[in-house]
Amino acid sequence: MPRRAWRHARTAVHRRTAHLPANAQGVIWMVVSGVFFTLLNALTRGLSLQLDPYQAQFLRYLFGTLVLVPWILHLGPSAFKPQHVGSHFLRGGLHTLGLWMWFSALPNIPLADTTAIGFTGPIFVMLGAYWWFKEPMRWERWLATGLGFAGVMVVVWPKLSWSAALGGGSGGGSGWYHLVMLASAPVFAASFLVTKAQTRFESPRTILVWQCVSITVLSLPAALLHWKDPSMSQWAAFLLCGMLGSAGHYCQTRAIHVADVGATQSPKFLELVWAACLGWIAFGDVPAQSTLIGGLIISAATLWVSRREARHRI
Repeated sequence: MPRRAWRHARTAVHRRTAHLPANAQGVIWMVVSGVFFTLLNALTRGLSLQLDPYQAQFLRYLFGTLVLVPWILHLGPSAFKPQHVGSHFLRGGLHTLGLWMWFSALPNIPLADTTAIGFTGPIFVMLGAYWWFKEPMRWERWLATGLGFAGVMVVVWPKLSWSAALGGGSGGGSGWYHLVMLASAPVFAASFLVTKAQTRFESPRTILVWQCVSITVLSLPAALLHWKDPSMSQWAAFLLCGMLGSAGHYCQTRAIHVADVGATQSPKFLELVWAACLGWIAFGDVPAQSTLIGGLIISAATLWVSRREARHRI
């Protein structure tokens, strides 16, 4: 994304949301981040099938760092000086560990299973926010999160490999890889909560830059062990991944900077809706009836909690 276009888009979101309560602003920023991450995930999955997943992980964050260089030079390196470098590498270490676990399981688990397990993340995040930050866990947030997860399960349950044992699906699958994928969810949640803590003393731009730098550095050893020279088209795709990833992480960081963590979790389920829309537009994949019903539940839950949050002046 060209720097000028990204600046205009960011300014437009700021201008249109400035009059809203903080939690409502956070919901909007999280919805926008979900669009970027949906596009990113589609690209990354394709690249991970062509190259080693650990190399794909490294190159995605390397280009995420490189696309930020013009921004860093424009504002000056001092604008990105961290208050606590150790916290950034703690966050980067947690996120890298989660990525290693996620990428290890990814080739061995059906996509539907991956989707379902990934959406357990908001539950871990909300529990952590209540435990560490003493955020108010209003019933609306729990209900919206529960409805969002229910909507996801409506979509993916018929395709889950483990549901075959209960008469609800087909396929085999390895329970070990499912456990590894599930174990990555609380690790990503911990990374998310560290980011929330950082917003108390770091700017969103500093968090974004140091996240990309730390994960790039920590991902390099595993990438070198599995290195294969990418083609020109793959290099271009990683450049686009860098742009999408940096934009998505900026919006996500802005969301938890202005709002309670718990208020921003239910919109994450909308990523399943965006993914279904992308598959229909780009690949002609007609959504199944279960996808339409689940998407309606997720969208309704997100709209409802957004309106509820707009009434709370927090």
